[in-house]
Amino acid sequence: MPLRPPRAILFDLDGTLADTAPDLAAAANFLRQERGLEDAPYEILRPVASAGARGLIGAALGIHPGDEQYELLRVRFLDRYQANMTTHSQLFEGVPELLAQLQSRGIAWGIVTNKAARFTDVLAPQIGLGHAGCIVSGDTTAHPKPHPAPLLEAARRLQLDAPDCWYVGDDLRDIQAGRAAGMPTVAAAWGYCGHSEPAGWDADALLHHPLHLLDLLA
Repeated sequence: MPLRPPRAILFDLDGTLADTAPDLAAAANFLRQERGLEDAPYEILRPVASAGARGLIGAALGIHPGDEQYELLRVRFLDRYQANMTTHSQLFEGVPELLAQLQSRGIAWGIVTNKAARFTDVLAPQIGLGHAGCIVSGDTTAHPKPHPAPLLEAARRLQLDAPDCWYVGDDLRDIQAGRAAGMPTVAAAWGYCGHSEPAGWDADALLHHPLHLLDLLA
């Protein structure tokens, strides 16, 4: 069925608007280098980039939350990432054109990410996203995605009802959060997608390139 035309489109950040995996993977491999290990292949680290420290430390070192070393590694990972998070990160092909088209059509857009504000507030303007209508980070509300609170906060900041917003993301939790918030959802198959197939996420639409969103609007 056709989606309700949006008054705003909200986007996840990592793996949806921006290809941040190279810098995240580099921070994870830094932890390996400190232990005298060879770098983990990028192909192993990229799919879990949207999961942040938890996913990347797990993939790089096999250490997970609750393990004895995890918290120290998490702090080390985040500090290293913060110092180098704009080295290779850039917007995905088509994203600048997409955002310009949204603006020209009078459709607001914003960012809802689980990335903490200490990173988002610096990264977004440096890679060309400083003009977002709103930026809701992972620590802006009491609950991160897949809880709907961040998406509802974004709609509130844009002074819109949740059903007037679409949410676009490259992870299952993005679709779960959008659905819980009452927003139409779009799976961004060009992103990292974890280790699951986005066709099985029950999103309202599945797209393979950012500019395909314009076709969906038509």
